[in-house]
Amino acid sequence: MEAARTVKDVSPHEFTKAYAGHLKRSGKIELPPWVDIAKTSVAKELAPYDPDWYYIRAASIARKIYLKQGLGVGAFQRIYGGSKRNGSCPPHFCKSSGSVARHILQQLQKMGIVDIDPKGGRRITSQGQRDLDQVAGRITVAL
Repeated sequence: MEAARTVKDVSPHEFTKAYAGHLKRSGKIELPPWVDIAKTSVAKELAPYDPDWYYIRAASIARKIYLKQGLGVGAFQRIYGGSKRNGSCPPHFCKSSGSVARHILQQLQKMGIVDIDPKGGRRITSQGQRDLDQVAGRITVAL
């Protein structure tokens, strides 16, 4: 009998794709009206090409909270930030959009996947952990 698979046992890329599909199929995340025109960072020139980018970001955020408790909006701004090109001037680090991270965290909290951590930031709930582990288990069965 093989041990139950968790999020830590599967490829991050495969898990994020699978969980994004799960979130989209569930229909519990309501997309904001600005999802098709929003940039993910000040450093970006254009909005994301992928129409499902919001679900992918939500799956990635849920995975990161599963792996490390206590992450908040500011932490996700740093995680998803990147280099801003300043033309002929040297590039500098620039944070990503805080409203995108905040809205996704609020949606995940409404779904019961994450909850506010008393020490600061967010933490995964037992229901959220079970949900993410089920998706990870389905990935290993499919392989």
